[in-house]
Amino acid sequence: MVYPSGRTHPQLVIDEPAAAVWAVQMNTIVFHPWPSRAELPDNPDELRIDLDPQPGTGFADTIPVAVELKNLLADAGLTAFVKTSGNRGLHVFAPITPTREFLDVRHAVIAAARELERRMPTQVTTNWWKEERGERIFIDYNQANRDRTMAGAYSPRPLPHAPVSCPLEWNELAEADPRSFTILTVPDRLGTQGDPWATMHEQPGSIDTLYSWWERDLENGLGELPFPPDFPKMPGEPPRVQPSRARRPE
Repeated sequence: MVYPSGRTHPQLVIDEPAAAVWAVQMNTIVFHPWPSRAELPDNPDELRIDLDPQPGTGFADTIPVAVELKNLLADAGLTAFVKTSGNRGLHVFAPITPTREFLDVRHAVIAAARELERRMPTQVTTNWWKEERGERIFIDYNQANRDRTMAGAYSPRPLPHAPVSCPLEWNELAEADPRSFTILTVPDRLGTQGDPWATMHEQPGSIDTLYSWWERDLENGLGELPFPPDFPKMPGEPPRVQPSRARRPE
């Protein structure tokens, strides 16, 4: 696989339990699956949105944001699924038909993030630079880039209490405590409650509505947002300069 940075690396396709066992015995802790399938790697079949608490906020602050994001995605014709990140945040996924490439999906995520920011301006931010985020939940749209992955569902995290990135039913979210989902508790949970994500890919949606929001925002003067530093300079991207260090006009 060739990455946007220009480096190459082979990818492991885990399509049977034995492959996962092999990865574990090779000291894999966190599994980071791509949002696309091996047979069509450049077209995601999952729209993924990372809700990242900033200093001064925590897990509880992500809950109302995730609920409003669920409603927003429903407005765009998408069905949202939620899981703990295994740390302080939440991940919201929506299954999509794999008909568009990564940049289009990234732009759909940006459109959703901007709309969420409009609905919750004091609670949500799309500002890439940390100095501009404040005590809000950052919508990390760059996790939608090609070459970016999130901890997979039911993946352990390398923290002292061995938490797990755990899928939840939406009606569980208000009372959820991410510290309670660990490698010791999640197997029993699966055995008694089943997998909330078991039917995720039965009815994938389309990013067409979100992408139309992106095009609307472009017409209204809202352009591209910064890419990660290991990506090449992208068309329309603003300067990759921390605002406090940017040269001011004479």
